Amino acid sequence: MSNKFKPETLCVQAGWEPKKGEPRVLPIYQSTTFKYDTSEQMARLFDLEDSGYFYTRLQNPTNDAVAAKIAALEGGVAAMLTSSGQAANFYAMFNICEAGDHFVSSSAIYGGTFNLFAVTMKKLGIEVTFISPDASEEEISAAFRPNTKALFGETISNPSLEVLDIEKFARVAHKHGVPLIVDNTFPTPINCRPFEWGADIVVHSTTKYMDGHATSVGGAIVDSGNFDWDAYADKFPGLCAPDESYHGLTYTKAFGKGAYITKATAQLMRDLGSIQSPQNAFLLNIGLETLHLRMAQHCKNAQAVAEYLAGSDKVAWVNYCGLPDNPYHALAEKYMSAGSCGVISFGLKGGRDVAIKFMDSLKLAAIVTHVADARTSVLHPASHTHRQLTDEQLMEAGVRPDLIRFSVGIENAGDIIADIEQALKAAYA
Repeated sequence: MSNKFKPETLCVQAGWEPKKGEPRVLPIYQSTTFKYDTSEQMARLFDLEDSGYFYTRLQNPTNDAVAAKIAALEGGVAAMLTSSGQAANFYAMFNICEAGDHFVSSSAIYGGTFNLFAVTMKKLGIEVTFISPDASEEEISAAFRPNTKALFGETISNPSLEVLDIEKFARVAHKHGVPLIVDNTFPTPINCRPFEWGADIVVHSTTKYMDGHATSVGGAIVDSGNFDWDAYADKFPGLCAPDESYHGLTYTKAFGKGAYITKATAQLMRDLGSIQSPQNAFLLNIGLETLHLRMAQHCKNAQAVAEYLAGSDKVAWVNYCGLPDNPYHALAEKYMSAGSCGVISFGLKGGRDVAIKFMDSLKLAAIVTHVADARTSVLHPASHTHRQLTDEQLMEAGVRPDLIRFSVGIENAGDIIADIEQALKAAYA
């Protein structure tokens, strides 16, 4: 479906376009394998000379339809689904980095991603340098090395909720001849389209708002098609030099703007196998159909909750970019004028112990690891998602010991606020 349609239409209609007599609703192609009539037909698929389906680890019609919908929403040329957001982050980086390479990342990112970059990828011989998202262009540039292959950031960081200056990061990345990779999980393409501001590749944890109902773990990678890999061929031999595992095929020459996603599928998914199941892709597609409606309600409710918390004498601080006095309010207005997301962070007077008592007293909001679905949920990152980080790393990632991450759902805003009010009373009783 053409990207000329508005996001609301793309949410509902993009990706699956049934022909005469075909199912109106995207089918689940629950098959590991696909039949061909001749050996030559199959051989051409394995050589990437023909497009088609032969094994679901590499491609599946259900998955491809959902990936096409996400690509349309982001304004990209191609996308692929992965088994999780973590797999998407890893594949996005590993597709252009190998042992001996380096990349630069904002320090204000999800704790699991921080650990992936700082610990696990280091074991593979790939190093990262973390910089503050608020750093100047000169300071970010100073972190680059001759072997730097990418710059990474989150549009709205989880859980510190810092808003990335996408244009600034894009300028630095392109000055050094590398792509800007942006995790757009929290605002989703409904509220922010990073490609329009200079980002080159977007990743998502589709587990969050895209699925929207806490049913299916998944991830996605979207390529804008805008980065000119051949202009920096020496930096990206994996894309610009012959691949001996495919008889000397060169991705940029064979696939043009589809080179990056084709390589990620043909190499990484082939060898590492973190595919999203067709069943999960089907459920993700159902979530995407209402994404534009849910995001508006999440943001409306979050704004009301943030304003209530800001006016409470029991609350030490509130971090939500929708509040006019928030340091990221201007950036949010620039990049996300229709709204940001439904996640708020705040701290209570009395610190960590009071925060835990408050959380234990909530009745409507549930303590869960998950964030960004229809139900209101709460988490204490220093004790839960980020507990593998040292105190120094916590502060570097923007996670204070008293930080409460509150994911506002799509219930009635008054009911959510009433639950917070009774829990605050219990916490200080």
